[in-house]
Amino acid sequence: DFCLSRGLGDVYKRQVLEATILCMDNSDFCRNTDFTPNRLEAQKDSLNILACGKMQQNPENTIGLLSLAGKVPRVLVTPTDDIGVLLNHVHNTSTQGIINLPTGLQVAYLALKHRSNKHQRMRIVVFVGSPITTDTDQLKQVGKKLRKSNVACDIIDFSGNENHEKLNVFIDAVNKNNNSTLLTVPKGSNISNVILNSPITVSYTHLRAHETGRNLV
Repeated sequence: DFCLSRGLGDVYKRQVLEATILCMDNSDFCRNTDFTPNRLEAQKDSLNILACGKMQQNPENTIGLLSLAGKVPRVLVTPTDDIGVLLNHVHNTSTQGIINLPTGLQVAYLALKHRSNKHQRMRIVVFVGSPITTDTDQLKQVGKKLRKSNVACDIIDFSGNENHEKLNVFIDAVNKNNNSTLLTVPKGSNISNVILNSPITVSYTHLRAHETGRNLV
């Protein structure tokens, strides 16, 4: 089993019940080889790790997949507990066009809104590996709408420095009680390793450590 072979159980300690949409940057920019072997494939490995970790965190979690690039952002998998279906779609996704981040976020929210288990918290995890052409105000407005709807959002930015200001504005708008994170991946780093050592995953162990008075990481 792919997930069990990764041994992620020690990373995801807390039994948070969530429905998550993973948003994949499948733009033509992700053919760049500054990450090994290229931005798209490095991202796919990270998506696999995140998906497996979420399912090991709580077997009642569900995960969906959305492609940000192409004619329009598209939901490839609605939130499901079938990890095999999700990983298969991750594997088969190819590059095309440029990303539309505001539209992608809104489409992801609609997919979460229609989740079958309304007790699940809603989270969007976005991979950004290409320039964001949308203006900052539009991102800020989307962030405010998501915050009002109690949607947490994590951004994994491996595009370089050009998107930094826009993404910071978005995270400030969407963040509610520190439930959202902007993670910047240095060029040439291993994206998966950076994620595994970031608040996106270790926040759950920090929460549990705070509750028990022990350091678990």
